[in-house]
Amino acid sequence: MRSLWMACLLFVGASFVSDAAAQATGIPSFNAPYRAFSRSEIGLVLTFPNGGGTAFEGAYRMSRGNFDLGFRGGIFTPGGNADSRLLIGAEARERVVTHTEDFPLDGALILGVGGQFASGSSLAVIPVGLSLGRRVDPKDSKISIVPYVQPTGFLIAGNGTSDFVFSLGLGADFRLTPRFDARISAGLGDLDGVSLSAVWVH
Repeated sequence: MRSLWMACLLFVGASFVSDAAAQATGIPSFNAPYRAFSRSEIGLVLTFPNGGGTAFEGAYRMSRGNFDLGFRGGIFTPGGNADSRLLIGAEARERVVTHTEDFPLDGALILGVGGQFASGSSLAVIPVGLSLGRRVDPKDSKISIVPYVQPTGFLIAGNGTSDFVFSLGLGADFRLTPRFDARISAGLGDLDGVSLSAVWVH
């Protein structure tokens, strides 16, 4: 069963690949409205940024009272003759909405800072978004799913210029075991693309 779910995730991710950029390190990796861990989580992230190429990142999150704080870093290789970029970023998430009979979704405020760094062409990225979703527990299954949307605005600055753009993040977190999540997210709008993650929670 687990192998089938992973195969489905990889197929869906491959079918969505397009121009990409978003979140704190300039890749399309969005967040569910609440954390999946008690103390911390560590994961690997594969992304397909704008114009081709591949980004590989490691990610770590830890709980801090009512919110959690995440750090991520890696390398983006755009392909061709373009230089590889160093990716570094941090994200904070705090729950701000709890579902009720009148509003069925949970929500969290997402704030990040980070960028892509290369000699002579670095970019700083500051995303601010609101993640809205709800955990779904299919009947007679140990797997749970958190589908969500995350409308996000991005301030992007570099090389003496700055711009503000918007993207709608769509994603789903799949709890396959008590200790392992598979996640997929995609951005639509000014910044778009796809991210696949494998995450171990504690």
